[in-house]
Amino acid sequence: MYAIIEDSGQQFRVQEGDEIEIDLRAGEPGTTIQFDRVVLVGGGEATLIGTPTVAGATVTAEVIEPTKGPKLIIYKYRRRKKSRVKNGHRQKYLAVRITKISA
Repeated sequence: MYAIIEDSGQQFRVQEGDEIEIDLRAGEPGTTIQFDRVVLVGGGEATLIGTPTVAGATVTAEVIEPTKGPKLIIYKYRRRKKSRVKNGHRQKYLAVRITKISA
């Protein structure tokens, strides 16, 4: 069984046992997070498509640890102006493991 969930403006296709990275939020390792914005549930005898979400469907996940994404370098350069700006950014995520999909 699989599901498509929506979180922070992003959609994820998940199955039980999958590990995904979501936007950082409060949560200690070992605690559970419940996603109630389930857009689609499939893989069983019937596929449930939400309008916009599937009523009563939830996905439960266990928090693994906070992680960081790759380092991005932002370099702004204006020719002939002696203007150079170098900035960096590294997004913080929360790694979670999907434990249960209920429809």
